[in-house]
Amino acid sequence: MKRQNVRTLSLIVCTFTYLLVGAAVFDALESDFEMREKEQLEAEQKRLQGKYNISEDDYKKLETIIMEAEPHRAGVQWKFAGSFYFAITVITTIGYGHAAPGTDAGKAFCMFYAVLGIPLTLVMFQSLGERMNTFVKYLLKRIKKCCGMSITEVSMENMVTVGFFSCVGTLCIGAAAFSHYEDWSFFQSYYYCFITLTTIGFGDFVALQKNKALQKKPLYVAFSFMYILVGLHSVCSCMHYQSHEFSSSGGGMGGVGCAFSHQNSYSSQLNPNQYFHSVSYRIEEISPSTLKNSLFPSPMSSVSPGLHSFSDSHQLVRRRKSI
Repeated sequence: MKRQNVRTLSLIVCTFTYLLVGAAVFDALESDFEMREKEQLEAEQKRLQGKYNISEDDYKKLETIIMEAEPHRAGVQWKFAGSFYFAITVITTIGYGHAAPGTDAGKAFCMFYAVLGIPLTLVMFQSLGERMNTFVKYLLKRIKKCCGMSITEVSMENMVTVGFFSCVGTLCIGAAAFSHYEDWSFFQSYYYCFITLTTIGFGDFVALQKNKALQKKPLYVAFSFMYILVGLHSVCSCMHYQSHEFSSSGGGMGGVGCAFSHQNSYSSQLNPNQYFHSVSYRIEEISPSTLKNSLFPSPMSSVSPGLHSFSDSHQLVRRRKSI
């Protein structure tokens, strides 16, 4: 148990370290390029104002209208906070499209960063999920004992229920926070959280893009980063439980899994002697005519059921070899 906890903690530390390194590299590769583009835009702004005699206020209004038409392109993206945000969207495969590397070096590093970062993130979430599952099962078992329930074992239905409510709670908390900071409606914020935490990432709603939030609201930025990473684990765990429940309760391989589980539970309730005699009884009930008339006889279908002497088995083997 301690080794697994250390492994999970190590993966979390490695993931955050990887994000920090990625943010620093993206900042170094893309920040200067972005600043040069900004200077060119400012020079173009002065040229247009001088050519068409546009006042500063009128130009700001025009700029606001253009930014509102595509709000996720507003503001500086490649300082450290913005680079960290971009690194999260890369290794979690959210990919809003709100920012993209502009230099060839940035594009090359992005591909290399994703190849290593995505598997690391998957392993980290898997390990963290195992630890959380163990903790939730322990907590539910203690709650059942405290409530005096006769059956304290935690079933898959219990885990699905807990996962569902934790998922809904995570989405509601995020919706309330983002509706406050982003001036979205609650439904729009809930939609943004769902699209983000399921890694669909349409990019029609992107947080931290208004009023230079990446530079001026550090607490909100930290909350957004942690919400994405923690919320991804919550939503993915819920979907994992649901898919497991569907596969185990449906047909196909799920039905086979259920059959094996029932057989194992039946055999575990018998002592070894009872189970052996029950199996022997089933074997002795098989008649030779049943095996002979079977549509798909097994390779051992010519063996008569019941107990055989060693000489009978030896003669049978010699007969087959001669054939």
